[in-house]
Amino acid sequence: MDNNKKLLGAGLSRRDFLRASGVVAGGSLLAGFSSAPLLAAEKVIRIGYVSPQTGPLAPFAAADAYIIESLASVLKNSITVGGQRCRLEVIVKDSQSNPNRAAEVANELILSDGIDLMLVSSTPETTNPVSDQCEINEIPCISTVAPWQPWFFTRGGKPDEGFQWTYHFFWGLEDVIATYTAMWGGMGSNKVIGGLFPNDGDGNAWGDSRLGFPPVLSQKGFQLVDPGRFQSLTDDFSAQISAFKKAEAEIVTGVVIPPDLTTFWTQARQQGFQPKAMSVGKALLFPSAVEALGKAGHNLSTEIWWSPSHPFASSLNGLTAGQLAERYTKATGKQWTQPLGFVHALFELAVDILQRTEEVGNPEATRDALLKTELNTVVGLVSWKNGPVKNVAKTPLVSGQWRLGGPFTYDLVITSNQTAPQIPVGGEMQAITYGG
Repeated sequence: MDNNKKLLGAGLSRRDFLRASGVVAGGSLLAGFSSAPLLAAEKVIRIGYVSPQTGPLAPFAAADAYIIESLASVLKNSITVGGQRCRLEVIVKDSQSNPNRAAEVANELILSDGIDLMLVSSTPETTNPVSDQCEINEIPCISTVAPWQPWFFTRGGKPDEGFQWTYHFFWGLEDVIATYTAMWGGMGSNKVIGGLFPNDGDGNAWGDSRLGFPPVLSQKGFQLVDPGRFQSLTDDFSAQISAFKKAEAEIVTGVVIPPDLTTFWTQARQQGFQPKAMSVGKALLFPSAVEALGKAGHNLSTEIWWSPSHPFASSLNGLTAGQLAERYTKATGKQWTQPLGFVHALFELAVDILQRTEEVGNPEATRDALLKTELNTVVGLVSWKNGPVKNVAKTPLVSGQWRLGGPFTYDLVITSNQTAPQIPVGGEMQAITYGG
């Protein structure tokens, strides 16, 4: 049974929504954007989209429903491809935060639903299996929200060859290392860092002795203490905490899922481990994860790929990053999250590429249009012409801290922009404080 996300408009029953959206039977949700009947001669363009809407990675997909519904009002169920006006449908699938499920639903989209373009978002556990299926089946695919190295190298990518059908836009490990070290440089420390690297795509990439954090941190004068890989959803971080305390680590970094962040930080404080900075990817991206820590989340830090302060605007509706975040909060009552910008940009790219495709239903033509992309999106310029490898387009990255206060419990403040000075800072780096 397909656990697709129910992206229902406010006040609509599922039956009414499906009827209004032109959805076909079979369990796939098609975000068709009008109630006009499908004419016999009308061409249908189908976009497939896979994200982790349930499971431990679900916070990455929290804004999906809003984005697809808001873009529906702009696109009006149609798109012009190769000079021909076509019906546009978006088929959404839930990976359930499971790589095997991600591959399975990708196959459904390709072989059963007959998509013309695949979109996929959020961590290598989702992007990689979907991209692999597209590469095998020769379907153009755009992925995001995963550092480019675990997306590229873990899939067997070779810089001198690359891939034929799969393309990615995001930042890389070199960028997160640069922005983290710049942020840590804004406060005094002994430069001893404890590493939290799980046994998954991100953790193995971040902790890789050749391509990850270790060699670069060493070059920059930092000492990394790496106790080894652990399984996600572990319930005991005593070994890691003991190793960090023994080495007198004043900084902790890594890339963990939200439940592991809560477990580690709770146990660290219980065991008297008090680092000056904790800069963690993935888990600390989301306000919900920080709120779960109560006041203990104050001044924890993370990379910032997108925020309302980013000086970019949507190519589809002209909204600035700030306006997009504001409208999201107004419509949902929820605080903005970083994937909001990138998933929006993913659909910006899809529309732009399809509109420039010269032949309807031709995968090679769609790929050719993709390769010519030069699009200013709400996350910045995206182009695959000058990437570190041919399949990767890089986007800017800064970093910052969660601070108590503001309209929500926590506010994410940019504290270091040395790696992307066009993005303004909102405050200075502060050491974590421990009160009674």
